[in-house]
Amino acid sequence: LGKPASQITGFHILKKSMDARSRQPWILLQLLVFIDEPYEERKISQIELKEVNSSSKTVIVVGAGPAGLFAALKLLESGIRPIVVERGKEVRARRRDLASMNKEGLVNPESNYCFGEGGAGTYSDGKLYTRSNKRGDIQRILNILVQFGANPSILYEAHPHIGTNKLPHIIVAIREAIIAAGGAVLFETRMDDLLVRDGRVTGIVTQRGEELQGEAVILATGHSARDVFELLHRKNILIEAKPFALGVRVEHPQALIDSVQYHCRVRDQHLPPASYSLVHQVNGRGVFSFCMCPGGIIAPAATAPGEIVVNGWSPSKRNNPYANSGMVVSVDAPDFAKHHGDKGPLAALAFQQEVERKAFELGGGHLQAPALRLTDFIDGKLSNSLPECSYLPGIVAAPLDKVLPKFIHTTLVEGFKEFGKKMRGYYTSEAVVVATESRTSSPVRVPRDPERLEHPTIRGLYPCGEGAGYAGGIVSAAMDGERVAAVIASFPGTGFRQ
Repeated sequence: LGKPASQITGFHILKKSMDARSRQPWILLQLLVFIDEPYEERKISQIELKEVNSSSKTVIVVGAGPAGLFAALKLLESGIRPIVVERGKEVRARRRDLASMNKEGLVNPESNYCFGEGGAGTYSDGKLYTRSNKRGDIQRILNILVQFGANPSILYEAHPHIGTNKLPHIIVAIREAIIAAGGAVLFETRMDDLLVRDGRVTGIVTQRGEELQGEAVILATGHSARDVFELLHRKNILIEAKPFALGVRVEHPQALIDSVQYHCRVRDQHLPPASYSLVHQVNGRGVFSFCMCPGGIIAPAATAPGEIVVNGWSPSKRNNPYANSGMVVSVDAPDFAKHHGDKGPLAALAFQQEVERKAFELGGGHLQAPALRLTDFIDGKLSNSLPECSYLPGIVAAPLDKVLPKFIHTTLVEGFKEFGKKMRGYYTSEAVVVATESRTSSPVRVPRDPERLEHPTIRGLYPCGEGAGYAGGIVSAAMDGERVAAVIASFPGTGFRQ
C-alpha cells in the first residue's frame, strides 16, 4: 500500500487460499486493512434462541447430526420447541464405542462413526467444504459454528476444517443451548415407527414403545440409517433408489504427497500438509477422489456386524504421517437395477450392502480390512506384504477384484493409472488401497415437495439432510436442516400448515 507500518492499526483476513501449482507456492490473502483509524474487532453475527416449554408448539427432530441440530436451532429462533431424538450416545460416550471398534473389532449398531450425537461428521473430520450457495447461507452456518466455539479462521479459509479432536466440544455447546432454551435432546432413543393418522404424521414411536407427539416430524437420520429406509418402505411411504459412489480408500505417506504437490524434497514448516483433488472419466463413468484427509487416519465406519466400511478423518493439526482419500466410482441406476432390481427402491442400498459384506468375508476378522499395495491393485496381483497403515483394526492382503463389482474395479484401475500421470510419484508401492469406501452418500432418496419441503404423500413429514438425499456434508446438511425448519416456522396462524 506504500504506507508505513505505523499507520496500519490492524487488519482482518477476508479470504485465504493457497496456489501451489508452480514450484513457488503462494498464500493468497484478501484483507480488510485499517489505516490511520481505530481498529474494529471482527463482527460475528449471533443467533438468539427464544425460550420455549412443554406448552409450546412442538416438532420432533429425528437425528442429531448437523441437519437435525441446525433444524432444532432454527425452530428455537422461531419459538417452536424441538424434541431431538438420537439413536446413538452423546458425543463423549461415543468414544468408548469407537475405541472398541478400533481395538477389538466390535461394532455397536447404535453407537459408531455414523450414529451418535453430531452424526457422521463429528468423528470423521469436520470438513466444512461446500460449493453451493444455492442451498442456503454458507456464511451464516460458519458464523453459528464460531458462536459455539469453532476457530474464527473457518470464516475465511478456502477449505475450512475444524478437526475431529475439536468438533465434539462445539456439538456439546449446541446441545446445551437447545436444552437451556427449553428444547429436549434424547439420546439412545431410536425411532422404530411413525405415527400416521389420516395421511398426516403425528409423532413417532421409540424402541421402548414410547409415543412422542408433535405437529411435524423432521427426518434427519443420515445416510446409513438403513432401518429407517426399510421402515418407510414397509409403511408404503414413497422412497426412491438413488445413484451414489463406491470404491476404496487409498493411503500414501504424507511426506510423499507433500513432495509431489509442493515440488520439494521436504515440506517447509510454514506450509500445511498437502492435499489433492483428482477426477477422471473412464468410458463415460466418473472416478474421483472424495473426502481427502491430509495428515489423517483411515477409520472403521461399519454400522452393523458382518460388514467392512472405511472412512477417513484428520485432527485439526493434520499432523499424522499419512494422507488418505476415498477413491470412488459413480454407481448409476442401471448398475444396481441389474444386480438388485427386485429390491425396488432399496436396490441401491442392497448393492452397497453386498459389497460391504464381501469385504468382511475377505478381511481378517475383527474389522480387519482387505487391502493391496497400489501397484499390485493395478497389476492384478496379491501383495506379498503390505505397508504400514493408519487403519487401527489392521489390514490383510486380499484380492480386491473379488470384493468390488467388475465395473468398479476396472474403472478404478484405469483411474489410478491416469492419476499416476497427473501426479508424478502418486503411483507407488508405498501406497495401500483399502476396501471399501461405500458411504459417500445415501443410496436412497426420500422425496419432498420442492417448495413445501414436505413429503408428497404424508403431510407433516419433512425429509432433510444427507439421509434423504438433499445434502453432501456438514455445511450443506446444516443448511438443509435450517431450510426445512424455516419453512415449518413460516406457516401462518399457528405456525404450521393447516
